[in-house]
Parts: sequence; structure tokens; C-alpha cells
Amino acid sequence: MAHQGKKYTEAKSKVDRTKRYELEEGVKLLLETHYTKFDEGVDLAIRLGVDPKKSDQMVRGTVVLPHGTGKKVRVLVFAKGVKEKDALDAGADYAGADELIEKISKGWLDFDKAIATPDMMGSVSKLGKILGPRGLMPNPKVGTVTFELERAIKEIKAGKVEFKVEKAGIVHVTVGKVSFGFERLLENTKTLLEVILRAKPPTSKGVYFRSIALSTTMGPGIKINPLYARNVLKQ
Repeated sequence: MAHQGKKYTEAKSKVDRTKRYELEEGVKLLLETHYTKFDEGVDLAIRLGVDPKKSDQMVRGTVVLPHGTGKKVRVLVFAKGVKEKDALDAGADYAGADELIEKISKGWLDFDKAIATPDMMGSVSKLGKILGPRGLMPNPKVGTVTFELERAIKEIKAGKVEFKVEKAGIVHVTVGKVSFGFERLLENTKTLLEVILRAKPPTSKGVYFRSIALSTTMGPGIKINPLYARNVLKQ
């Protein structure tokens, strides 16, 4: 642990804690300060000028990152009859109806995303206390309650991620892995910032992007200049 601590301290010393880096500069620094032997995830944390307690200031949605997240996503689909077959043909890892619901109710959770056809939601809603807290409950607002299974499955497999502002007004999203390199990480991050910027609630007054930070799983946080993000769509 002492050895790891030393490497972290060395990485942290390269980051100016008082500086707000331009996005390109921040991504380069992130890659330069990576010190672990494994392929770390890269996370973006954005503090927004919203009050999530107010329903008209809730920021949530989805974005298909152009280069995905680097994670293999296991997709489960609640469907029956021909739709169950359609789901498996489209690349779902698991598909079914009552037998899957029973399996999950007994504690099985070996999947990362869940989709449901609308006619299944009456039964799936019984799993709310299990799926809800884990962010696995299908939701029409993010396109995971749908009869268009092929599109939904392929988007998730291709790198579609959900974002939702937390109680403290912060959105956390994984934008890739260190192995993506500069260009792909930059493009994923820009795409995410653009989508969150467009999701600004009309009732949100004042500064929307309060602060932005990039970090790897084990590395120090790198503060990004929020002014850059505010100008993203003007470029």
C-alpha cells in the first residue's frame, strides 16, 4: 500500500489544485498521471446549478457515447412470446418473463441493464425495491420501456449511458477507459457535455455548469474550466 501511496502522491503532485484546466489539457494530464497497471475507467463529475428537489429542475437522460464506455454490458430484457425471441436475436444476454422475475426476486442480479416491453411493466414493477436502488428499473424516460427492442439493445451495447443529477446537484458518468487514448476520451467527454448542456431546465437560473472534474478510478481529480463547457455548443 505504501508503494501505491507513493505513486498516487507523485501523480497528484503533477496536478495544480488551484487551476481550472482547458478540456484538452485536462485529458492529456489525466493520461500522463495514470500510474496503475490495469485499464482504469475515466469518470466525469459535473456540479450543476440546479435544485434536484424541485421536479422541474431534475436533469436526467441518456447519451450514446461515440466510442462507448469500454465495458461489456450485459443486457436483460423482460419480454414474452415473439418479443422474447426478438430480444435474443438482437443481442440480449437474457430474455424472458415470469421465470426471470422469479429468479431476480430470489437475489440473482448478473446483468448491467434491463429493458422491458410495456406489457411486462405490471409484473416488473413488483421488483421495484430490488431493481430501483440499483438503477436497473426499466424507465420509459430513458428508452428502456419499449417495443423497439433491437434499437434499445444495440444502443446500450454500443455505449448508451444514463445520467441523472444526484441530491447534491452532481452528475457522475463514466466516459471511457485510459486505453482509449486522447482523441477518443476527448470526443466522448465533449459529446456528454453537449447533451447535459442541452438538458438544462428552463427554470435553472444563473450558472449551470458550476464545476467539472475528470479522474481515473485511482487517480487524482483534475478540475476543468466550466467556461469551456458553457462554450461547447457555440463552437
